[in-house]
Amino acid sequence: MQEIGILFTFIFFALLLAIFMLICSIIAAPKANNENKESIYECGLNIKEKFNCKFKIQFLIYAILFLIFDVETIFIFPFALSYSFLGVFALIEIVIFLGLLLLGLVYAIRTRMLRFK
Repeated sequence: MQEIGILFTFIFFALLLAIFMLICSIIAAPKANNENKESIYECGLNIKEKFNCKFKIQFLIYAILFLIFDVETIFIFPFALSYSFLGVFALIEIVIFLGLLLLGLVYAIRTRMLRFK
């Protein structure tokens, strides 16, 4: 029960610190509004014409798949470090987890999400 009290105390002070930093930034921020502050900034160049950039949706799909497999490695790394303490049940769980991710990868390959045309 004492651990829960420590946890809530930590959360309370973290929220208090966040609120304090927000209030300090509001107080200390410069208030002057001018044309340069309100303008759009893009690499220091002035925008002279409207630019419509079209890109393929496959880039977004690659990014999502990368995030999925990146999170997979985040979950597998602690398992690999503590495998000797976890036992067979944890091994079965990680095999199921990897199987689901492999199933998603096979689906992505079968539906040709990973091909550019």
